[in-house]
Amino acid sequence: MKPPVKMLVIYVDETDLWGTGSLYEAIVRRVRQMGLAGATAQAGMMGFGSRGKVHHKRLFGVSDDKPVIITVVDEEHKIRAVLPEIRGMVKEGLVVVLDAEVVEPVDAAE
Repeated sequence: MKPPVKMLVIYVDETDLWGTGSLYEAIVRRVRQMGLAGATAQAGMMGFGSRGKVHHKRLFGVSDDKPVIITVVDEEHKIRAVLPEIRGMVKEGLVVVLDAEVVEPVDAAE
C-alpha cells in the first residue's frame, strides 16, 4: 500500500440485516468484491451507541445484540471510493475514516 493510507471503521449491531443475511458479512463481502486490501469483522464484548442502549453478552454467552466492528485498511482513494456504498448499507451505526500508517514486517532473513 502506498501512502496516504486510511482505516475505515464501521460499527453495527450483530443482528443488523442486509437482505436475508447479516450486515457485517455483506459489508466484508462487498469490500472484497470492490478489491480492497482486506477487512476484519470482530464481535465486541460490550458497548453502547448514540441511543445509550448497552449491548453485551448475557448469561451463558447469549447475546442481546452484540456490537460488531468492521475494520478495513487501504489506500485513501480506495477507501473513499467504497464510502458511498457503505453509507447506503449502514442505516444505524457509525462509520469512521481514520489516518493510518502501515508498518511493514521486518524480513526474518535480515
